[in-house]
Amino acid sequence: MLKTELLEIIANGENSGVEFKRDDIRPEQLAKEIVALVNFQGGQIILGVEDDGTISGLRRPNAEEWVMNVVRDKIHPQILPFYEKIKIDDGVFVAIITFPLGISKPYVLRDRQEEKVFIRIGSTSQLATREQQMRLFELGGMLHTEVLPVARTNSDCLDRSRLENYLSDILQDPDIPKADDDWEIRLAGLGFLNEPNGLCSVAGLLLFGKNPRQYLKQAGLRVFAFDGEDKEYKANLDLIIDAPLVGRWDVTESVKQLIDNGLIENFIEQVKPFITQEVDEIDEDFRRELEWFYPSGAVREALINALAHRDWTRFVDIEVGIYSDRLEVISPGALQNSMTVDKMVLGQRSPRNPIIMEVLRDYGYVDARGMGVRTKMIPLMRKFNHCDPVFELTDDYLKTILFRKVADAE
Repeated sequence: MLKTELLEIIANGENSGVEFKRDDIRPEQLAKEIVALVNFQGGQIILGVEDDGTISGLRRPNAEEWVMNVVRDKIHPQILPFYEKIKIDDGVFVAIITFPLGISKPYVLRDRQEEKVFIRIGSTSQLATREQQMRLFELGGMLHTEVLPVARTNSDCLDRSRLENYLSDILQDPDIPKADDDWEIRLAGLGFLNEPNGLCSVAGLLLFGKNPRQYLKQAGLRVFAFDGEDKEYKANLDLIIDAPLVGRWDVTESVKQLIDNGLIENFIEQVKPFITQEVDEIDEDFRRELEWFYPSGAVREALINALAHRDWTRFVDIEVGIYSDRLEVISPGALQNSMTVDKMVLGQRSPRNPIIMEVLRDYGYVDARGMGVRTKMIPLMRKFNHCDPVFELTDDYLKTILFRKVADAE
Protein backbone atom coordinates (compact mmCIF):
# COMPACT_ATOMS: atom_id res chain seq x y z
CA MET A 1 0.00 0.00 0.00
CA LEU A 2 1.21 3.49 -0.81
CA LYS A 3 1.69 6.09 1.92
CA THR A 4 -0.92 8.33 0.27
CA GLU A 5 -3.49 5.52 0.30
CA LEU A 6 -2.81 4.83 3.96
CA LEU A 7 -3.16 8.50 4.94
CA GLU A 8 -6.48 8.66 3.08
CA ILE A 9 -7.78 5.63 4.99
CA ILE A 10 -6.71 7.19 8.29
CA ALA A 11 -8.30 10.53 7.34
CA ASN A 12 -11.63 8.75 6.70
CA GLY A 13 -11.64 7.34 10.22
CA GLU A 14 -12.72 4.00 11.64
CA ASN A 15 -15.60 2.10 10.11
CA SER A 16 -16.99 -1.44 9.91
CA GLY A 17 -13.87 -2.61 8.07
CA VAL A 18 -11.11 -0.43 9.56
CA GLU A 19 -9.89 -0.25 13.17
CA PHE A 20 -7.11 1.93 14.64
CA LYS A 21 -5.01 0.63 17.54
CA ARG A 22 -1.89 1.58 19.46
CA ASP A 23 0.63 -1.21 19.41
CA ASP A 24 0.87 -1.38 23.20
CA ILE A 25 -2.54 -2.99 23.55
CA ARG A 26 -2.88 -6.35 25.25
CA PRO A 27 -2.86 -9.45 23.01
CA GLU A 28 -6.49 -10.29 23.79
CA GLN A 29 -7.57 -6.77 22.75
CA LEU A 30 -5.95 -7.16 19.35
CA ALA A 31 -7.41 -10.65 18.96
CA LYS A 32 -10.89 -9.32 19.82
CA GLU A 33 -10.77 -6.78 16.98
CA ILE A 34 -9.46 -9.37 14.51
CA VAL A 35 -12.19 -11.87 15.44
CA ALA A 36 -14.89 -9.25 14.99
CA LEU A 37 -13.58 -8.26 11.55
CA VAL A 38 -13.25 -11.78 10.16
CA ASN A 39 -16.69 -12.68 11.51
CA PHE A 40 -18.02 -9.76 9.46
CA GLN A 41 -16.51 -9.05 6.04
CA GLY A 42 -12.81 -8.91 6.80
CA GLY A 43 -10.93 -5.64 7.00
CA GLN A 44 -7.83 -3.93 8.31
CA ILE A 45 -6.32 -3.08 11.66
CA ILE A 46 -3.85 -0.20 11.53
CA LEU A 47 -1.35 -0.41 14.37
CA GLY A 48 0.34 2.78 15.51
CA VAL A 49 -2.70 5.03 15.13
CA GLU A 50 -4.83 6.52 17.94
CA ASP A 51 -8.62 6.28 17.95
CA ASP A 52 -8.85 9.91 16.79
CA GLY A 53 -6.56 9.26 13.81
CA THR A 54 -3.39 10.68 15.33
CA ILE A 55 -0.35 8.74 14.13
CA SER A 56 1.69 7.65 17.14
CA GLY A 57 3.74 5.06 15.27
CA LEU A 58 4.98 1.59 16.14
CA ARG A 59 6.89 1.33 19.40
CA ARG A 60 6.90 -2.40 19.98
CA PRO A 61 10.05 -4.21 18.82
CA ASN A 62 9.38 -7.17 16.53
CA ALA A 63 5.78 -6.03 16.01
CA GLU A 64 5.16 -8.42 13.11
CA GLU A 65 6.23 -11.46 15.14
CA TRP A 66 4.06 -10.31 18.04
CA VAL A 67 1.01 -9.95 15.76
CA MET A 68 1.49 -13.39 14.23
CA ASN A 69 1.84 -14.97 17.67
CA VAL A 70 -1.39 -13.31 18.81
CA VAL A 71 -3.19 -14.65 15.72
CA ARG A 72 -1.78 -18.13 16.28
CA ASP A 73 -2.41 -18.33 20.03
CA LYS A 74 -5.60 -16.35 20.53
CA ILE A 75 -7.77 -16.92 17.45
CA HIS A 76 -9.54 -20.09 16.35
CA PRO A 77 -9.91 -21.39 13.66
CA GLN A 78 -6.60 -20.29 12.24
CA ILE A 79 -6.45 -17.40 9.77
CA LEU A 80 -3.67 -16.02 7.60
CA PRO A 81 -3.29 -12.25 7.91
CA PHE A 82 -1.26 -10.03 5.58
CA TYR A 83 1.19 -7.78 7.46
CA GLU A 84 2.54 -4.62 5.89
CA LYS A 85 4.78 -1.93 7.39
CA ILE A 86 4.57 1.61 5.99
CA LYS A 87 6.98 4.48 6.65
CA ILE A 88 5.22 7.74 7.49
CA ASP A 89 8.20 9.95 8.48
CA ASP A 90 11.74 9.42 9.61
CA GLY A 91 11.55 6.87 12.37
CA VAL A 92 7.73 6.71 12.26
CA PHE A 93 6.11 3.54 10.94
CA VAL A 94 2.64 2.05 11.11
CA ALA A 95 1.56 -1.52 10.40
CA ILE A 96 -1.45 -2.60 8.37
CA ILE A 97 -2.86 -6.03 9.21
CA THR A 98 -5.32 -7.16 6.53
CA PHE A 99 -7.78 -10.02 6.96
CA PRO A 100 -10.08 -11.52 4.33
CA LEU A 101 -13.68 -12.45 4.99
CA GLY A 102 -13.66 -15.52 7.22
CA ILE A 103 -15.02 -18.72 5.66
CA SER A 104 -15.02 -20.89 8.81
CA LYS A 105 -17.27 -18.81 11.04
CA PRO A 106 -17.63 -18.28 13.87
CA TYR A 107 -14.09 -17.25 14.79
CA VAL A 108 -13.45 -17.04 18.51
CA LEU A 109 -11.07 -15.33 20.91
CA ARG A 110 -9.43 -17.94 23.13
CA ASP A 111 -8.27 -16.41 26.39
CA ARG A 112 -8.08 -17.68 29.99
CA GLN A 113 -9.74 -20.98 29.09
CA GLU A 114 -12.73 -19.19 27.57
CA GLU A 115 -13.93 -18.77 24.00
CA LYS A 116 -15.74 -15.57 23.05
CA VAL A 117 -17.33 -14.58 19.75
CA PHE A 118 -17.21 -10.95 18.67
CA ILE A 119 -18.89 -9.26 15.73
CA ARG A 120 -18.46 -5.91 14.05
CA ILE A 121 -21.31 -3.42 14.47
CA GLY A 122 -20.45 -0.13 12.79
CA SER A 123 -16.99 0.87 14.01
CA THR A 124 -17.21 -1.13 17.24
CA SER A 125 -16.52 -4.76 18.13
CA GLN A 126 -19.18 -6.30 20.36
CA LEU A 127 -19.80 -9.63 22.03
CA ALA A 128 -22.17 -11.67 19.83
CA THR A 129 -25.57 -12.61 21.18
CA ARG A 130 -26.76 -16.21 21.12
CA GLU A 131 -28.84 -15.52 18.02
CA GLN A 132 -25.92 -13.83 16.26
CA GLN A 133 -23.64 -16.76 17.11
CA MET A 134 -26.18 -19.19 15.65
CA ARG A 135 -26.24 -17.16 12.46
CA LEU A 136 -22.44 -17.27 12.25
CA PHE A 137 -22.43 -21.05 12.73
CA GLU A 138 -25.02 -21.33 9.97
CA LEU A 139 -23.07 -19.04 7.63
CA GLY A 140 -19.92 -21.06 8.23
CA GLY A 141 -21.65 -24.30 7.31
CA MET A 142 -21.16 -25.72 10.82
CA LEU A 143 -24.85 -25.68 11.68
CA HIS A 144 -27.63 -26.89 9.43
CA THR A 145 -30.72 -25.29 10.90
CA GLU A 146 -32.92 -27.59 8.85
CA VAL A 147 -32.21 -30.42 11.33
CA LEU A 148 -33.15 -28.38 14.41
CA PRO A 149 -36.24 -29.69 16.26
CA VAL A 150 -39.44 -27.63 16.14
CA ALA A 151 -41.21 -27.23 19.47
CA ARG A 152 -44.70 -28.70 20.05
CA THR A 153 -44.48 -31.04 17.07
CA ASN A 154 -44.40 -34.80 16.54
CA SER A 155 -44.84 -37.20 13.65
CA ASP A 156 -48.61 -36.56 13.66
CA CYS A 157 -47.82 -33.10 12.28
CA LEU A 158 -46.50 -34.72 9.09
CA ASP A 159 -48.71 -35.76 6.18
CA ARG A 160 -48.44 -39.55 6.11
CA SER A 161 -49.96 -39.82 2.62
CA ARG A 162 -47.26 -37.54 1.18
CA LEU A 163 -44.57 -39.46 3.03
CA GLU A 164 -45.84 -42.76 1.65
CA ASN A 165 -45.97 -41.20 -1.81
CA TYR A 166 -42.38 -40.01 -1.41
CA LEU A 167 -41.05 -43.41 -0.37
CA SER A 168 -43.06 -45.63 -2.70
CA ASP A 169 -43.52 -43.55 -5.86
CA ILE A 170 -40.66 -41.05 -5.82
CA LEU A 171 -37.86 -43.11 -4.24
CA GLN A 172 -39.42 -46.46 -5.23
CA ASP A 173 -38.45 -47.87 -1.87
CA PRO A 174 -39.58 -51.53 -1.67
CA ASP A 175 -39.74 -51.50 2.13
CA ILE A 176 -42.49 -49.11 3.24
CA PRO A 177 -43.02 -48.99 7.04
CA LYS A 178 -46.19 -50.58 8.34
CA ALA A 179 -46.19 -50.11 12.09
CA ASP A 180 -46.03 -46.70 13.75
CA ASP A 181 -42.75 -47.55 15.49
CA ASP A 182 -41.21 -48.43 12.14
CA TRP A 183 -42.37 -45.08 10.74
CA GLU A 184 -40.77 -43.24 13.65
CA ILE A 185 -37.43 -44.95 13.02
CA ARG A 186 -37.57 -44.31 9.27
CA LEU A 187 -38.53 -40.63 9.64
CA ALA A 188 -35.70 -40.06 12.12
CA GLY A 189 -33.29 -41.77 9.74
CA LEU A 190 -34.37 -39.49 6.91
CA GLY A 191 -33.84 -36.41 9.08
CA PHE A 192 -37.55 -35.53 9.27
CA LEU A 193 -37.66 -36.17 13.04
CA ASN A 194 -34.85 -35.36 15.46
CA GLU A 195 -35.23 -38.88 16.94
CA PRO A 196 -37.82 -41.68 16.95
CA ASN A 197 -40.96 -40.48 18.77
CA GLY A 198 -39.34 -37.06 18.91
CA LEU A 199 -39.93 -33.63 17.40
CA CYS A 200 -40.20 -32.76 13.74
CA SER A 201 -37.11 -31.23 12.25
CA VAL A 202 -37.37 -27.96 10.34
CA ALA A 203 -36.81 -29.90 7.11
CA GLY A 204 -39.44 -32.52 7.88
CA LEU A 205 -42.06 -29.94 8.81
CA LEU A 206 -41.37 -27.77 5.77
CA LEU A 207 -41.36 -30.64 3.30
CA PHE A 208 -44.23 -32.76 4.61
CA GLY A 209 -45.97 -30.80 7.37
CA LYS A 210 -49.76 -30.59 7.29
CA ASN A 211 -49.67 -26.93 8.37
CA PRO A 212 -46.01 -25.92 8.65
CA ARG A 213 -46.69 -22.31 9.57
CA GLN A 214 -48.69 -23.32 12.64
CA TYR A 215 -45.43 -24.33 14.32
CA LEU A 216 -42.79 -22.47 12.29
CA LYS A 217 -43.88 -18.89 11.72
CA GLN A 218 -41.35 -18.21 8.95
CA ALA A 219 -42.62 -21.13 6.85
CA GLY A 220 -44.66 -20.52 3.72
CA LEU A 221 -44.67 -17.44 1.48
CA ARG A 222 -45.87 -13.85 1.63
CA VAL A 223 -47.06 -12.74 -1.82
CA PHE A 224 -47.93 -9.20 -2.99
CA ALA A 225 -49.07 -7.81 -6.33
CA PHE A 226 -49.30 -4.09 -7.18
CA ASP A 227 -50.35 -2.07 -10.22
CA GLY A 228 -47.29 0.20 -10.13
CA GLU A 229 -43.53 -0.09 -9.74
CA ASP A 230 -43.55 0.36 -5.94
CA LYS A 231 -45.40 -0.97 -2.92
CA GLU A 232 -48.65 0.90 -2.58
CA TYR A 233 -51.30 1.25 0.11
CA LYS A 234 -53.68 -1.01 -1.76
CA ALA A 235 -52.42 -4.32 -3.12
CA ASN A 236 -54.18 -6.36 -5.80
CA LEU A 237 -52.94 -9.46 -4.00
CA ASP A 238 -51.71 -9.83 -0.42
CA LEU A 239 -51.73 -13.32 1.01
CA ILE A 240 -49.72 -15.90 2.89
CA ILE A 241 -49.45 -19.37 1.37
CA ASP A 242 -48.95 -22.20 3.84
CA ALA A 243 -48.49 -25.76 2.60
CA PRO A 244 -45.87 -28.53 2.52
CA LEU A 245 -43.18 -27.82 -0.06
CA VAL A 246 -43.80 -30.93 -2.12
CA GLY A 247 -46.92 -32.08 -3.92
CA ARG A 248 -48.35 -35.60 -3.99
CA TRP A 249 -47.80 -37.35 -7.29
CA ASP A 250 -49.17 -40.39 -9.08
CA VAL A 251 -46.15 -41.90 -10.78
CA THR A 252 -46.24 -44.68 -13.39
CA GLU A 253 -43.68 -45.78 -15.93
CA SER A 254 -44.95 -43.27 -18.48
CA VAL A 255 -46.83 -40.60 -16.51
CA LYS A 256 -46.17 -38.40 -13.51
CA GLN A 257 -49.43 -36.70 -12.51
CA LEU A 258 -50.01 -34.25 -9.67
CA ILE A 259 -52.70 -35.35 -7.19
CA ASP A 260 -52.37 -32.74 -4.44
CA ASN A 261 -50.63 -29.37 -4.72
CA GLY A 262 -47.62 -28.45 -2.66
CA LEU A 263 -46.48 -24.94 -1.81
CA ILE A 264 -44.83 -24.45 -5.19
CA GLU A 265 -47.92 -25.43 -7.18
CA ASN A 266 -50.18 -23.31 -4.94
CA PHE A 267 -47.92 -20.33 -5.53
CA ILE A 268 -48.04 -20.68 -9.32
CA GLU A 269 -51.83 -20.94 -9.26
CA GLN A 270 -52.20 -17.83 -7.10
CA VAL A 271 -49.84 -15.59 -9.08
CA LYS A 272 -50.73 -16.75 -12.60
CA PRO A 273 -53.45 -14.05 -13.05
CA PHE A 274 -50.83 -11.38 -12.24
CA ILE A 275 -48.01 -12.65 -14.48
CA THR A 276 -50.04 -13.64 -17.54
CA GLN A 277 -52.70 -12.20 -19.85
CA GLU A 278 -54.99 -13.65 -22.50
CA VAL A 279 -53.96 -12.92 -26.09
CA ASP A 280 -56.43 -11.28 -28.48
CA GLU A 281 -56.46 -14.14 -31.00
CA ILE A 282 -58.58 -17.27 -30.57
CA ASP A 283 -56.95 -20.60 -31.36
CA GLU A 284 -58.44 -23.42 -33.44
CA ASP A 285 -60.22 -24.77 -30.36
CA PHE A 286 -61.87 -21.37 -29.80
CA ARG A 287 -59.76 -20.64 -26.74
CA ARG A 288 -57.53 -17.71 -25.91
CA GLU A 289 -53.97 -18.67 -25.07
CA LEU A 290 -52.14 -17.19 -22.11
CA GLU A 291 -49.20 -14.88 -22.67
CA TRP A 292 -46.61 -14.97 -19.88
CA PHE A 293 -44.77 -11.83 -18.79
CA TYR A 294 -41.95 -14.01 -17.45
CA PRO A 295 -40.77 -17.50 -18.38
CA SER A 296 -42.60 -19.80 -15.97
CA GLY A 297 -39.46 -21.90 -15.49
CA ALA A 298 -37.51 -18.85 -14.31
CA VAL A 299 -40.25 -17.92 -11.84
CA ARG A 300 -40.27 -21.47 -10.44
CA GLU A 301 -36.48 -21.50 -10.20
CA ALA A 302 -36.38 -18.18 -8.33
CA LEU A 303 -38.97 -19.42 -5.84
CA ILE A 304 -37.38 -22.85 -5.36
CA ASN A 305 -33.97 -21.27 -4.76
CA ALA A 306 -35.48 -19.08 -2.06
CA LEU A 307 -37.13 -22.07 -0.38
CA ALA A 308 -34.12 -24.37 -0.66
CA HIS A 309 -31.41 -21.92 0.38
CA ARG A 310 -32.99 -19.45 2.80
CA ASP A 311 -31.70 -18.96 6.33
CA TRP A 312 -34.26 -20.55 8.66
CA THR A 313 -32.75 -18.85 11.72
CA ARG A 314 -34.35 -15.61 10.55
CA PHE A 315 -37.94 -15.25 11.67
CA VAL A 316 -39.19 -13.42 8.59
CA ASP A 317 -41.09 -14.60 5.53
CA ILE A 318 -39.90 -15.21 2.02
CA GLU A 319 -41.53 -12.37 0.09
CA VAL A 320 -42.61 -12.41 -3.53
CA GLY A 321 -43.54 -9.02 -4.93
CA ILE A 322 -45.15 -8.57 -8.34
CA TYR A 323 -44.98 -5.08 -9.84
CA SER A 324 -45.83 -3.53 -13.18
CA ASP A 325 -42.27 -3.93 -14.45
CA ARG A 326 -40.75 -6.81 -12.45
CA LEU A 327 -41.13 -9.77 -10.12
CA GLU A 328 -39.00 -9.91 -6.97
CA VAL A 329 -38.25 -12.85 -4.70
CA ILE A 330 -36.60 -11.98 -1.37
CA SER A 331 -34.95 -14.89 0.44
CA PRO A 332 -33.95 -14.14 4.07
CA GLY A 333 -30.28 -14.44 4.94
CA ALA A 334 -27.00 -13.80 3.19
CA LEU A 335 -25.31 -16.49 1.10
CA GLN A 336 -23.52 -18.95 3.32
CA ASN A 337 -19.81 -19.44 3.79
CA SER A 338 -17.73 -17.98 0.93
CA MET A 339 -20.49 -18.14 -1.69
CA THR A 340 -21.01 -14.97 -3.73
CA VAL A 341 -23.46 -13.92 -6.42
CA ASP A 342 -20.72 -14.28 -9.05
CA LYS A 343 -19.95 -17.83 -7.94
CA MET A 344 -23.65 -18.69 -7.93
CA VAL A 345 -24.09 -17.36 -11.46
CA LEU A 346 -21.06 -19.34 -12.63
CA GLY A 347 -22.57 -22.55 -11.25
CA GLN A 348 -20.77 -23.12 -7.96
CA ARG A 349 -22.88 -25.16 -5.52
CA SER A 350 -23.02 -24.81 -1.75
CA PRO A 351 -26.41 -25.96 -0.41
CA ARG A 352 -27.38 -24.43 2.91
CA ASN A 353 -30.13 -26.99 3.55
CA PRO A 354 -28.95 -30.30 2.05
CA ILE A 355 -31.91 -32.42 3.22
CA ILE A 356 -34.45 -30.02 1.70
CA MET A 357 -32.33 -29.73 -1.43
CA GLU A 358 -32.07 -33.49 -1.89
CA VAL A 359 -35.79 -34.11 -1.44
CA LEU A 360 -36.65 -31.36 -3.93
CA ARG A 361 -34.17 -32.96 -6.32
CA ASP A 362 -35.82 -36.37 -5.82
CA TYR A 363 -39.13 -34.87 -6.94
CA GLY A 364 -37.57 -33.05 -9.88
CA TYR A 365 -38.23 -29.57 -8.50
CA VAL A 366 -34.49 -28.92 -8.50
CA ASP A 367 -32.07 -29.34 -11.36
CA ALA A 368 -30.25 -32.64 -10.94
CA ARG A 369 -26.92 -30.84 -11.04
CA GLY A 370 -28.03 -28.09 -8.66
CA MET A 371 -27.20 -25.42 -11.24
CA GLY A 372 -30.66 -24.05 -11.96
CA VAL A 373 -29.62 -20.39 -11.93
CA ARG A 374 -27.00 -20.95 -14.60
CA THR A 375 -28.76 -23.60 -16.69
CA LYS A 376 -32.40 -22.52 -16.36
CA MET A 377 -33.10 -19.07 -15.01
CA ILE A 378 -30.50 -17.07 -16.92
CA PRO A 379 -30.98 -18.77 -20.35
CA LEU A 380 -34.78 -18.58 -20.06
CA MET A 381 -34.74 -14.88 -19.18
CA ARG A 382 -32.32 -14.10 -22.01
CA LYS A 383 -34.40 -15.98 -24.55
CA PHE A 384 -37.82 -14.88 -23.34
CA ASN A 385 -37.25 -11.34 -22.00
CA HIS A 386 -33.88 -10.46 -23.57
CA CYS A 387 -32.35 -9.59 -20.21
CA ASP A 388 -30.60 -11.30 -17.32
CA PRO A 389 -32.08 -11.74 -13.86
CA VAL A 390 -30.61 -9.36 -11.29
CA PHE A 391 -29.34 -10.56 -7.92
CA GLU A 392 -28.99 -8.11 -5.01
CA LEU A 393 -27.18 -9.45 -1.94
CA THR A 394 -27.07 -7.85 1.52
CA ASP A 395 -26.29 -9.16 4.99
CA ASP A 396 -30.02 -9.73 5.48
CA TYR A 397 -31.33 -11.18 2.22
CA LEU A 398 -30.80 -12.24 -1.38
CA LYS A 399 -33.21 -10.55 -3.77
CA THR A 400 -33.81 -12.05 -7.22
CA ILE A 401 -35.36 -9.66 -9.75
CA LEU A 402 -36.96 -10.81 -13.00
CA PHE A 403 -37.84 -7.92 -15.30
CA ARG A 404 -41.11 -8.13 -17.19
CA LYS A 405 -41.28 -8.81 -20.91
CA VAL A 406 -41.68 -5.59 -22.87
CA ALA A 407 -43.29 -5.06 -26.27
CA ASP A 408 -40.15 -4.41 -28.26
CA ALA A 409 -38.56 -7.59 -26.87
CA GLU A 410 -41.25 -9.89 -28.26
